[in-house]
Amino acid sequence: MATKKQEELSRIGQNLLGYSKSSYRWEVVWKNVIIFSVLHALALRGLYLYIFKAKIETMIFFWMYSWLGGFGITAGAHRLWSHRSYKAKTPLRYCLAAFQCIAVQNHLYEWCRDHRVHHKFSETDADPHNAKRGFFFSHIGWLLLRKHPDVREKGKFIDMSDIAEDPVIKIQKKYYTPLVVLFRILVPLYVDCYLLGEKLGTAFYVMVVLSYIYSLHVTWLVNSAAHLFGNKPYDQSINPSQNRWVSIASLGEGWHNFHHVFPWDYKANELPFTSNWTTRFIHFWAALGQAYDLKSVSAELIKQRATRTGDGSLFKSATTVQ
Repeated sequence: MATKKQEELSRIGQNLLGYSKSSYRWEVVWKNVIIFSVLHALALRGLYLYIFKAKIETMIFFWMYSWLGGFGITAGAHRLWSHRSYKAKTPLRYCLAAFQCIAVQNHLYEWCRDHRVHHKFSETDADPHNAKRGFFFSHIGWLLLRKHPDVREKGKFIDMSDIAEDPVIKIQKKYYTPLVVLFRILVPLYVDCYLLGEKLGTAFYVMVVLSYIYSLHVTWLVNSAAHLFGNKPYDQSINPSQNRWVSIASLGEGWHNFHHVFPWDYKANELPFTSNWTTRFIHFWAALGQAYDLKSVSAELIKQRATRTGDGSLFKSATTVQ
C-alpha cells in the first residue's frame, strides 16, 4: 500500500497535470443536447434535399460557402489569431472575421481563448475537448457537458491581451449575433434563392442547416480523430497525430502531430501543399500583399525533433506525412 507521503505526492502531481479527480461530476447541458439534436434532425432533411432535390448550382454553392466558413476558422481563428503564425493586413482581417461568422463556432475571442487553453493543457482536464476522455467527448460531448473546473481556472492564466486589443476582434465580438444572422442565414438564402433560383425550403435546409452541421463535424474531427488516429513522426509521446483523411476534410488541419510540436508554423504541416488548402489560401493572399511575415520551421529543426522524439515513420517512407 502507498504511504501517505506517496499519496500526497501523487495528488500534487495530478493537480499539476490537470488530472485531479476530486469532486468533479459530469453535468449534462440539456439545452445544448436539445439544440444539437434538432439541428442534426434538420440537417438530415437537408442531406436528403441535397442528394435528391437541390439544383446543381446549389450543390456547388454549398461547397464554396462551406469552404469560406472553413477558411474563417483555419486561416483566421486558428493560424492567424490563435497562433500568430503569419500577419494580415486590415482588408484580409475583416474578410476572415466575416468568414468565421459563417462557421458559427463562437466569436473570435472565445474561439482563440479555448484553443490556446487546448494547446497549453492538451489532453488534461483543463483541455476543453480532452481526447483522453474518448472520441465522443472530444468530438461533440464537450459541448454537451459543463466544462471541467480546470478549464476555467487554468484558462485564466492564458495571455489574451493581443486578442482583447485587436480592433477587428472587438467589432466582431460586439456585433457577433447580427453578423451571424447575416452571414449564416441571410447571405446564403439570398444568393441561393434569388441569384441561383433555388426553392426557399431547399435553400434553408441545405445552405443554412446542413452546411453549418457539416462544418461543425469537420472542425470536431480535428479535435477527435486527429488526436486519436494516425502516426506520430515528430513526437510519439503526445496524442495529436498525422491524419490524412481529417486533413482532406478540414482544408489542411489534420497534420496534427506536426502542428502541436510546431504550432507557430503557418502551414501547420511540414509540406506546404499536401491536403492543405488553407496554406494555398494564405499564399494567394500573400501574393496580393495581404498576408505577410509567414513563419515556418527549418527543415533541420524538423529533422532533429523527429529523430529525437518521433516514432520513426518520417524516415520510413517519404509518403508517410503526405
